[in-house]
Amino acid sequence: MAHAAPAAPRQHRPMADMTHLSKGAYVRPLLLGLVYGVWCAFIARQEGPVTAANVLFGILCGVIFAGIMFGLARVGPRMMREVHAAAYGAFGGIAVGYLYSLTGESILKGVVIGLAVAVGVGATAFYRYYTHED
Repeated sequence: MAHAAPAAPRQHRPMADMTHLSKGAYVRPLLLGLVYGVWCAFIARQEGPVTAANVLFGILCGVIFAGIMFGLARVGPRMMREVHAAAYGAFGGIAVGYLYSLTGESILKGVVIGLAVAVGVGATAFYRYYTHED
């Protein structure tokens, strides 16, 4: 009776070398950072005129968001799934809580919304990492 030959693994481990990154590894953080920066600048503007300081604020927020997201995408696969999910949960909660704090509402309300988002993002990320384990 003939048996099938063993197959090579289909999924490769993440490389530490930057030359092996796909376009998506750069495009996703850049696009989401752009959206986040524009959103921050729009909220901070508060229906006033667009100023250079407002544009700089939006660019700064977008660059920081994209940098953290890129770093999490690079370092995350090397973390334990619990820590990886907690990192994405904290990142999502802090990002949304900061956006909400720009509206001028109370800081306590921003913290509660940030915590709710952090729990939701963390639970979703944990579920995804737990069900798609190597």
